[in-house]
Amino acid sequence: MTRHFLRDDDLTCLEQREVLELGLALKKDRLALRPLAGPKAVAVLFDKQSTRTRVSFAVGVAELGGYPLIIDAAGSQTGRGESVADTARVLTRQCSAIVWRTYAQSDIEEMAAVATVPVINALTDEFHPCQVLADLMTLAEARGGIGGLKGAKLAYLGDGANNMAHSYLLGCAIAGMEVVVATPPSHMPDPTVVGTARELAIENGGAVEVTADPLVAVRGAHAVASDTWVSMGMEGEAAERELPFVPYQVTQELMDQAAPGAIFLHCLPAYRGKEVTSEVIDGPASRVWDEAENRLHAQKALLAWLLERS
Repeated sequence: MTRHFLRDDDLTCLEQREVLELGLALKKDRLALRPLAGPKAVAVLFDKQSTRTRVSFAVGVAELGGYPLIIDAAGSQTGRGESVADTARVLTRQCSAIVWRTYAQSDIEEMAAVATVPVINALTDEFHPCQVLADLMTLAEARGGIGGLKGAKLAYLGDGANNMAHSYLLGCAIAGMEVVVATPPSHMPDPTVVGTARELAIENGGAVEVTADPLVAVRGAHAVASDTWVSMGMEGEAAERELPFVPYQVTQELMDQAAPGAIFLHCLPAYRGKEVTSEVIDGPASRVWDEAENRLHAQKALLAWLLERS
């Protein structure tokens, strides 16, 4: 059976832990595993712009012994309307895995339904599961290991309806954490995702809360996370979109309400003076550069894990 990673809950609590433990091991010895030696190719498709995802997957595939085949939509037939299914049928016969950064979650699900090799969601409009794996790895490092995730509290402030909020809800619930999303009432997360996260939290000993109060969210949190208020493709609506989020800016005053030693996370790119102040993102609580590096290690672990089980 081919295993895919299309959303955070494609891994169980135990499986998520295995991937994170492997990520920590690969961070210590980056060339310890070579499942793609040959080199075997991994197709890495980009329908959206990228820095961290492009670099981390390209470097990661190479370090696993493989060849990263980077494909931009503008330079492929997908940009001219070739169906997802037909693209999948071609790639799956020549590549060992497919990584896709795209728009609709339904498209990557269609890709996985046809592909006979692992398909990895490198970001869709609904979920960003690879980023949350890296975030959990970063928090685990700050708390002395993967066991430190159980019972830890993560507060996310900002757009509750975006892919980061959805993936935090699922990923943290699977890890047995307390996750709180603070967002304006006009930008609440998908209720179906919230419902699934609550079921996962009950199963794994965590808790899920959605609130409009940023103080409630950050109080006692071990990690405070934010994201840009204006996602890709929404730049023309920036002024209108930013206004409801002003009370959710992560300031030092808010961070002072978190637990002692709390860390700040951001998937980047960050906009200082918008969703976070310079004092916080450039201050001692910030772990954003560790977090960005950990995309490499977490994704390598995920790729190796999926290949072994497929």
